[in-house]
Amino acid sequence: MIEQVQSLIDTWTGLGIWLALVALSLAWVIYDLRTRNSHIASMMQWVWGLTVLYSGPIGVLIYRYSGRKQIPTDSLARKGFRSVAHCYSGCGIGEILGVIISVGFFAMGNFWAAIITFTLAYLFGFAFNIGPMMQNGMAFKDAFKGAFLAETISIVVMESVAITTDLYLGGQSTMGDALFWSSLYVSLSIGFFAAWPANLLLIRYGLKGGMGDPRDEEQSAHCH
Repeated sequence: MIEQVQSLIDTWTGLGIWLALVALSLAWVIYDLRTRNSHIASMMQWVWGLTVLYSGPIGVLIYRYSGRKQIPTDSLARKGFRSVAHCYSGCGIGEILGVIISVGFFAMGNFWAAIITFTLAYLFGFAFNIGPMMQNGMAFKDAFKGAFLAETISIVVMESVAITTDLYLGGQSTMGDALFWSSLYVSLSIGFFAAWPANLLLIRYGLKGGMGDPRDEEQSAHCH
């Protein structure tokens, strides 16, 4: 089974088609954020841009479902997707850097590749969550305490699945192989969906807020 998946994604043509879809998806989301959803906070606009950069058309579907003022109603499911996207935007940077450094540059074994990639993903993911809190005037200590438990759970679930998938699919490849990049893309999206149920539970039990309703943000912008 694993060999079949690897042979399916180990083609430069397939990777090229995917990257073209990512570029088109990113262009559409940027256009939509600038023209029809410019009221959304700048940090969240970056979150959606990075989500689409990592997941292409899948990211667009998530954004359309949960991140725009055009959503018909809000729900726990939509809050969960916004919460994961916020975590994902930072973790993705760390994961990409970690895989490129550990596997691509230094050809490390899976153990050290996993440690380095997870550490970078955790640091970037956590920073992307406490950064906005501190921008809003919260002290670092309070922001850290408020986010530590919930974000740690979310990041551990996301990155455990994503890193395992990436190393399982492409751990023997190099940066000169299409499989190296394709497995990275596949693992990012799988990690996103793995963390979604965890975030639903965290929001349901009050450990995370789920990010603001994009329709409320528009009303707030009009009030100001």
